[in-house]
Amino acid sequence: MVGRGEKLAAYRREDGRVGVRNHVVVLPVDDISNAACEAVAAHISGTMALPHAYGRLQYGEDLELLFRTLIGIGSNPNVAAALVIGIEDKWAERVANGISKSGKPVACFSLEGYGDLEIVRRAARTAMEFVQDASELSREPVGVEELTVSIKCGESDTTTGLGSCPTVGLLVDDLVDAGATVLFGETSELTGGEHLIADRMATPQLRDRFLSVHKDYTADIESQGIDLLGSQPTEGNLAGGLSTIEEKALGNIEKTGTRPILGVLKPAEDSSNGPGLYFMDTSSAAAECVTLMAAGGAVVHLFPTGQGNVIGNPIVPVIKLTANRQTAQSMEEHIDLDVSG
Repeated sequence: MVGRGEKLAAYRREDGRVGVRNHVVVLPVDDISNAACEAVAAHISGTMALPHAYGRLQYGEDLELLFRTLIGIGSNPNVAAALVIGIEDKWAERVANGISKSGKPVACFSLEGYGDLEIVRRAARTAMEFVQDASELSREPVGVEELTVSIKCGESDTTTGLGSCPTVGLLVDDLVDAGATVLFGETSELTGGEHLIADRMATPQLRDRFLSVHKDYTADIESQGIDLLGSQPTEGNLAGGLSTIEEKALGNIEKTGTRPILGVLKPAEDSSNGPGLYFMDTSSAAAECVTLMAAGGAVVHLFPTGQGNVIGNPIVPVIKLTANRQTAQSMEEHIDLDVSG
């Protein structure tokens, strides 16, 4: 049981939130800046580059999602400080200014007019200062009610819905009751059980908003003439004994517990509106989902799995548990908790 008053050691950030890691990240705004960020991280111990393939020729909501994600990752309480490098100064400044609202140290650099070598030299000097400052920070006792935790399952089989997801669901109820914030998502994997989630929405307006989000997703799939079979459930799910998306959804929903749902968030939307359980409209792909929730402020991720999954995240610890004893033994280095009994 987890209760209000339970303590753990964490880092208190400038905006009052707490993190369980103390990273100094080097964040590229676009794929063109990956090499410079990786060069800084290679030269300055204690920094970590976060390369990605995005940032050019994007527009509309796609571009806004990129900015929300980058700003959210840099603002995450597990990050002590951030260096932002972009090809163009305006985009780099937009990301850095967004991160600066969290109060943490941030610096931005533009490659245009200088080139990789000069910017790597300048950024490396700043990175050294950030690492030194971060190393002087200390953990302090904080209550579990100050945590933001995310949940997502993967490589599910019959044991996931019977064991590992219900286990996480019990913990989610305890965390919410203690005053913590919990995020869940995986829009496609709620299909067939979306009415169960809708019924737990705290207000009629939230219920309508959630159903609209799910309906839009379903309509988009159907407009392409696509059959989800093979994608939802996956080939691995089918091999593990799950026969339909409805069956998979029921197991997936088990991990969300039983408490009312207080909000419907966009992908990577900030979740610091108050404690409780929130739905975030995310992909069901593990790396993408965990990243979006980290951008929303999650500092720990709980990952129930059946057949085993090697997903991790650069800034958020991913705690894996399984109710499949064979998986716990064959993938021991990836499994943190065996709940097979």
